Amino acid sequence: MSYQSLTYEKVGRVAVIKFNRPDKLNAFDTSQRREFVQAAREANADKDVWVVLLGAHGRAFSAGADLSEPNNEFNDGHAVEDMLNLEYKPGIMQIADSRKPWVCAVNGACAGVGYSYAMACDMVMMADNAFLYQPFSAIGLVPDGGSTWLIPAAVGHKRAFELMALGEKLTAEKALEWGMINRVVPADSLQDDALALAQDLAERSPLALRHTKAALRYATEHSLSESITYEASLQRMCIDSEDSGNAVRAFFNKEKYEWQNK
Repeated sequence: MSYQSLTYEKVGRVAVIKFNRPDKLNAFDTSQRREFVQAAREANADKDVWVVLLGAHGRAFSAGADLSEPNNEFNDGHAVEDMLNLEYKPGIMQIADSRKPWVCAVNGACAGVGYSYAMACDMVMMADNAFLYQPFSAIGLVPDGGSTWLIPAAVGHKRAFELMALGEKLTAEKALEWGMINRVVPADSLQDDALALAQDLAERSPLALRHTKAALRYATEHSLSESITYEASLQRMCIDSEDSGNAVRAFFNKEKYEWQNK
């Protein structure tokens, strides 16, 4: 389908979704919130898509929520609560709950709720001039979009509180040092480098990546003992798959195996 506030294209087995409101620094308005959910569902449901790349057009990944949107509801607490639960949450959960790896390419500013979309992805690459920013305390608000779960999961409670309370603009290098992202690349090559990473993932076993993502998510909310048991059940499914058996035979024959996702 066609979109107004983002672009969607397929490059081989990679679906590339990019926010496309560059004149507003890709701040989320009603259209962008709702269209992202549709695009994410489209990518997640497409059997020919094995990896999703999330990025943005223009000079910023996202400035957060668009407070300048005509007839916006930011003066109505109940309306904002509904917006977060019914429009932002479904999009972020489409990333987190996807059976496919999501890669994020962050250019320029990544602020407010846009931060959550990036942190929900499985791998994050940032341009060397990009930054992460939690602006909420400066305007008397609480971090939202799952930030209070996503950021502590990456950096721990104390660093997360510091980022949220003081509103530090976290540089790409510091985000890498703190373990929030995977790679920092020159701004000029970000889009190409991110696509190359996504394509690399798309050449790996889709079953293995799917179950690895599920196991990591499970482990954040369960004990070591429960995680070992869950891993064992996933390993059984992998070993019993066509791909695993064929890949082992190809390995011993020194052949490259083309994954079938079966």
